[in-house]
Amino acid sequence: MDFPGFLAQLLNGVQYGLLLFLIASGLTLIFGVMGIINLAHGSLFMIGAYVAFLVARHWGSVWLALPVAIVVGIVLGLVLERFLFRFFYHREHLDQVLLTFALILLFEETRSLIVGNDFYSVAVPDLFNFSVPITAGFSYSAYRFAVIGICLALAALLFFWIERTKMGAIIRAAAEKPEMVDVLGIDASRVHMTVFAIGTALALIAGVLAAPLYSVYPNMGDGFLIISFVVVVIGGLGSVSGAFWSALIIGLVDTLGKAYVPKVAGLAVYVLMAAVLLWRPSGLFGQQRT
Repeated sequence: MDFPGFLAQLLNGVQYGLLLFLIASGLTLIFGVMGIINLAHGSLFMIGAYVAFLVARHWGSVWLALPVAIVVGIVLGLVLERFLFRFFYHREHLDQVLLTFALILLFEETRSLIVGNDFYSVAVPDLFNFSVPITAGFSYSAYRFAVIGICLALAALLFFWIERTKMGAIIRAAAEKPEMVDVLGIDASRVHMTVFAIGTALALIAGVLAAPLYSVYPNMGDGFLIISFVVVVIGGLGSVSGAFWSALIIGLVDTLGKAYVPKVAGLAVYVLMAAVLLWRPSGLFGQQRT
């Protein structure tokens, strides 16, 4: 095990974990506040990647895709919440699963009609298309550093919003004790629309950032969705801080496992999830039920 190789995998694990956080934070907020199991969340990540591909192809810059993804994510989140999910808050989870599975099919068919079923690549932006020297024999992708920096900045903004604003306090209360929202006379529909819009936008942003790192292809969000659910379960339902730390842990475990113990890497994150649930069923940062 050489040090430069280990350092590269360590940084890859941090970068991967932070991308997972962007996806999982929206997923955990949506489930924690509204109780919705959104299987289509991975498709939102895929939509973000295709937004990056289309914007880069037509306008030549991935960075333009970020504001486009934010606008598309917010609008899409508001539309989905207002015209679909609002009617499923008090329905059985099976109904929610069927709804979100139907959305997956809808998104996939729409994607197929617009861009087809081919695999696409998105070029790394010229501004970050170089490597940063770290040691005498090792350098690391400037774009991956940029992804780490953007994810950390978004995480800081999200934590500030959740922990230091009135709306954030309402969202925390709704995630921990949903019945208190109605008791206090708070407009629950406004809270739900806000959370869904933010969660959707974060998933699309993650897709944009991931596009130059991975191929853009059909169903690309499925793998990220599964691992994001693991992040949510380990971190604790409704906990953004739990999603952050568990995403970093999962990112490191998965990346280092694939690099150094590939035969068991596929099981590592799920064994970790099982161990956490045996020790603390509500997750590392979830509210213990008494």
